[in-house]
Amino acid sequence: MNTTTPLHSLFKAFGIISFFIFTTLSVQAQTGKKAAAVKGKIIDIQTNAPLAYATIRVLKSTDSTLAGGGISDEKGQFTVDAAFGEYYAVVEFIGYKPLKTAVFSLSKEQSSQDLGILKIAAASQTLDEVVVQAEKSSMELSLDKKIFNVGKDLANAGGTAIDILSNVPSVSVDTEGNVKLRGSDGVRILIDGKPSGLVSFKGGAGLQQLQGNQIERVEIITNPSARYEAEGMSGIINIVLKKERKQGFNGSFEVVTGFRPNYGIAANINYRKNKLNFFLNYGIAYRVPIGAGRLYQEVRGKDTTTLLQQTTNSQVKTVANTIRGGLDYFFDEKNILTASYQFRRTDVLRITDNQYKDYINTLNNLSAITDRQQRETEAEPYSEYALTYKKTYNRKNQEFNADVRYLTYWERSDQTFTQNSVFANGTPNKAGNLLQKSLNDEYENQFLVQLDYIHPVGKEGKFETGVRTSFRDMVNDYIVTQRNDQGIFETLPGLDNYFIYKENIYGGYGIIGNKTGKISYQAGLRAEITDITTILRETNETNPRNYANLFPSAHATYSLNKDNALQVSYSRRVRRPTYNDLSPYVTFSDQRNFFSGNPDLNPEFTNSYDFGHINYFEKGSFTSSIYYRHTTGKVLRIRRVDAQGLSNTRPENLATEDAFGAEFTSTYTPVKWWKLDFNFNFFRAITDGQNLDASFKADTYSWFARQTSRFTLAPKTDLQLRANYEAPQQLPQGSRKARAFVDLAFSKEILKGKGTLTFNVIDVFNSRYMRSTFEGVNFYTEGTAGMRARQINLTVMYRLNQAAGAKKQKSLISGDEG
Repeated sequence: MNTTTPLHSLFKAFGIISFFIFTTLSVQAQTGKKAAAVKGKIIDIQTNAPLAYATIRVLKSTDSTLAGGGISDEKGQFTVDAAFGEYYAVVEFIGYKPLKTAVFSLSKEQSSQDLGILKIAAASQTLDEVVVQAEKSSMELSLDKKIFNVGKDLANAGGTAIDILSNVPSVSVDTEGNVKLRGSDGVRILIDGKPSGLVSFKGGAGLQQLQGNQIERVEIITNPSARYEAEGMSGIINIVLKKERKQGFNGSFEVVTGFRPNYGIAANINYRKNKLNFFLNYGIAYRVPIGAGRLYQEVRGKDTTTLLQQTTNSQVKTVANTIRGGLDYFFDEKNILTASYQFRRTDVLRITDNQYKDYINTLNNLSAITDRQQRETEAEPYSEYALTYKKTYNRKNQEFNADVRYLTYWERSDQTFTQNSVFANGTPNKAGNLLQKSLNDEYENQFLVQLDYIHPVGKEGKFETGVRTSFRDMVNDYIVTQRNDQGIFETLPGLDNYFIYKENIYGGYGIIGNKTGKISYQAGLRAEITDITTILRETNETNPRNYANLFPSAHATYSLNKDNALQVSYSRRVRRPTYNDLSPYVTFSDQRNFFSGNPDLNPEFTNSYDFGHINYFEKGSFTSSIYYRHTTGKVLRIRRVDAQGLSNTRPENLATEDAFGAEFTSTYTPVKWWKLDFNFNFFRAITDGQNLDASFKADTYSWFARQTSRFTLAPKTDLQLRANYEAPQQLPQGSRKARAFVDLAFSKEILKGKGTLTFNVIDVFNSRYMRSTFEGVNFYTEGTAGMRARQINLTVMYRLNQAAGAKKQKSLISGDEG
């Protein structure tokens, strides 16, 4: 695989952005004919000390456009050149209130203007031993998204990103870590608004490697606008990581211990001095989640029926190291350049034990017992380099953003499978005694460039546009061998190949939005060109896919009054097959149940409609929405079982799916010591897969609910109880049964409010298991699986120069998208 091109492109793009930044600053300082000079000196109003590197902007008095600018020297003095005309000046300095001067004139007669000594005041006074503690609103609303501040959810302490998503309204996570939004899969998961290598290979399950203490908030975007890439059939989940930009040194430190081993240390540190802001996050965690499952299967043959009873037990010893650091450079408060680097390494020892009991015709006729153990060592290093430039202008809502990032990831998996079998009478079954090995190397390089610009239109309107390119090269080199009677390992047929995945996506968009009276609206159109090629090198199979698509979107909000609003939205989305969806590599840990991708899988497209209502009242808020999604080429995993009882499950394209639903979310504080959060989603899904098999169809009604109660037992002491219920759901090949589980947490502020002690129990009754049935022409399967048993955690967090929270003003969002 050629990695020269992405690196070359990375350095080239870095150069382009750097050139743009410095050219922009230079041009701004040289607008117009330089015929006059503006002079002055900037000092601190309290100490009279000169302020070096303060920003001075000279603006036209008629329309506030920039005519010139500069930075003060070590003595606080400055000189700015400008053409003749009428102006005013604005002085800005980090941590100080802006100062605006009176209007002055520059002309042939007045070719120099001395503004004298300009005294500016600090933005806030420093008060000793005063700690402001207030709680962020758990949910905020924007025109096209819901924002959940996760820090005050006690169940999140000591957990991972996947645990946090499990606690967010509208989101559900199954036992394998697959994330669903409003009951539908095909969710696009972003980190800080960008793709991450964490989810490239493993999907949502990869988020188990991201520690929850690094997360500030989660944004749920059920109907994304054209600003976002079109990927994500049911919507987008954006995980925003913590990063401070306050002056001085501040941070937080966390220690976790838990039963089913869960030990970790994490630090989030930030230091800002004048124009530079440094940030560093580090975490190390050791976890041993355990899983268990049971499976019963009948396979009907011509003369006999074979029965299988299978039990599975697993433990995954995981050591995860994560470091993320970088710096912000403030040319001034309106021009910020950020460079960052993130490295993550996860080392895993996975041990899985399967036992198979085979019967003929009835469970009274045991045929054989087979024990199989998988022992896997896995190493997964991941790196991400990012350079971001953000510029804001004098006009409100005018903004330019440029982002370049390069991601590299690889995983090496070395597996040994040991299998022993005996007949019902205890004699050895030599045909069932196996020793197998599997080597699986996966690589990914991804390069992204994104430019976005927002331009105000009129008083309330704005126009947005941008472009995005993404280049991905991924490889899966795998081989499975088996020891023969002579002790030599031979390659198993069909399980030795080199899978190459190349993906290039080019996108651009435009959005126009405005506000008229009580109505805020926006409409957008995104165009994307997709170029994907998959290659199986050993068998010389190539599958190119090239397609161009348009993705319109529209959002509108009508404010009935200051506490009520109606929202309506539409978007067209796509779910492109991911690497795991396409890779033909077959998982081999379970000899009876195989899982693989499908190299012939096509994308699915969705038209999504949503109509909602928002209501704020004195003691809380209530949101409701009804939605409809029509999907073509629906991707669903189909299970097939052969005459020997071996199953293969892989994704396939069904004809259509129509989903109708209603969702209700509320927060309510009946009394000061009791806060309630409630989420309820009811939906109907009609799935048609008759293009594959006449029996692949389903019309199901289902719902899920989540209720959280938080009690203040004493000052700075809280108790939280969360109950979850997911109703049964029919599937084209069977059904998923109901499940219910409860989480409990206790929290107390310590060390004069600088620390927090949290104790939580995740899945109190150990009931978080997924139960499902599958049925085909020749088989019936019933299974129960759980990837994580009950977990108990104790977490201690210490904050350095940080308040326990920051208060958010309650407001009804209209046109501002936050």
